[in-house]
Amino acid sequence: MNIIQTTNLTKSYADYTAVSELNLHIPQGSVYGFLGPNGAGKSTTMKMLLGLTRPTSGSFTIDGKQYPKDRVEILREVGSFIEAPAFYGNLTGRENLDIIRKILKLPKSAVSDALELVAMIPYKDRLAKRYSLGMKQRLGLAGALIGRPPILILDEPTNGLDPVGIHEIRTLIRSLPQKLGCTVLVSSHLLSEIELMADIVGILNRGHLLFEGTPEELKQTVKAQGCPTDNLEDTFLALIDADNSHRGAIQGGAR
Repeated sequence: MNIIQTTNLTKSYADYTAVSELNLHIPQGSVYGFLGPNGAGKSTTMKMLLGLTRPTSGSFTIDGKQYPKDRVEILREVGSFIEAPAFYGNLTGRENLDIIRKILKLPKSAVSDALELVAMIPYKDRLAKRYSLGMKQRLGLAGALIGRPPILILDEPTNGLDPVGIHEIRTLIRSLPQKLGCTVLVSSHLLSEIELMADIVGILNRGHLLFEGTPEELKQTVKAQGCPTDNLEDTFLALIDADNSHRGAIQGGAR
């Protein structure tokens, strides 16, 4: 069963199309890795799924609920981490999460539960302005996880972290479907990251979906196209380069 599904989802700004006729199929209980170079349309897609920006055309359903008719019900089921998380620096981590808890009308125990999930209990009473970047990312994840939502949408959650921080966040995300029974949509521009935590991969370039399937299916697809498969990062870059060359040729022919 696909818990998130988009149908020809499109977002245009004047003469620029950020996302073009996107058809995603995200199975329940999976970690879906959303890949693409910077500017590919990943963040725009996630913002549409969260109701933060309205699609120009197309539609999507989340857990059987249709946007925009069921927008409020959708938001109740989705925890999100979009761009750099913002906190009140003069409040503690626990106090920041308590604001989210009150907005969502959750029990007080939800704060401790979320902090425990991201291993932040020892730092709960430290002011947020004194957190390291890794701790801020963890607190952002705790904010997404509060109340244990069945769906998580995470945009570049390892951005700016050192290798140890990346490993910790990656391990946490990989464990979430089994630990909480949730579905995770996580974006990155690094295939090496996604390869280590995702069951399914969607590759976006210039707003177009180039591929959707398992990492193994990706290898088979690019092998058939004559691209390298020894290293998945090279595979990803070859796929993007081939698409850019193809689009450049089309645009050149149209002049």
